[in-house]
Amino acid sequence: MFVWEKGVSRREFLQSCLGALGAAGFSSLVFVRCTTTPTGKKAFILISEEEETKLGESAFTEIMAQEKPSKNKRQADLLRKVGQRIAAVSHRPDHRWQFELIASEQVNAFALPGGKVAFYEGIMPFCQNEAGIACVMGHEVGHVAARHGAQRISQQLAVQGALTAVDLSVTRNSKNRNVILGALGVGATLGVLLPYSREHEYEADKLGLMYMAKAGYDPEEAVLFWERFAELSKGQPKVPEFLSTHPMSENRVREMRKNLPEAKRLYDAAPVKYGKGETG
Repeated sequence: MFVWEKGVSRREFLQSCLGALGAAGFSSLVFVRCTTTPTGKKAFILISEEEETKLGESAFTEIMAQEKPSKNKRQADLLRKVGQRIAAVSHRPDHRWQFELIASEQVNAFALPGGKVAFYEGIMPFCQNEAGIACVMGHEVGHVAARHGAQRISQQLAVQGALTAVDLSVTRNSKNRNVILGALGVGATLGVLLPYSREHEYEADKLGLMYMAKAGYDPEEAVLFWERFAELSKGQPKVPEFLSTHPMSENRVREMRKNLPEAKRLYDAAPVKYGKGETG
């Protein structure tokens, strides 16, 4: 897998990538450098973590400038409390984590590289309690910890033949703005969230399940959340956004149930147990 390492200039690295791609073709990539996600998966990453973080922070600043912060102080405080607990037990407690609640009925949540997480007010009733929030929060933190944003940026740059691009920014005049925003999951129009691949969703599910358990929240609530969420959404004229960006399936719930024994062991070992926590 490609990963840009410290001490290697962008020009040298991209030349090595292009050389490998030229020799093997996009259909059978030669993996010249490797990075491994927290679950042990190999990842295709072309950009440094520093660049990834800057992109995430820049996109988050733009999004929040267009959104209204929630006036529901209790829910916002609850969100930050749960977020801090999840982040502390994640693989990236060193990130500058930020948790915001947006005043919108949109049923969604998202996370950007560097530790920027936002929930929309519309998803809070579906969470019902702290453990429900922890389920969604753990999943979003999992995307950040596994560097899914950087993986998608790398894939998009490769597909569009932009491996030699040096303009990695989301400024209005950046020629790669739409590619990068789309890869980060927020689309060319900020606030329009785009789905991750099923593989990324499964990985974020597993990480989120472990994080919520380590943080002291009952991991059984993760399965209950997804079942409750799917049931509550039935018959609605518009499918909640969170279902479209985080596709629901029996296979997904089955995979989560398969990971429950490991999560329960982590929950049993947690120094403090909150169970389901406060009602949201």
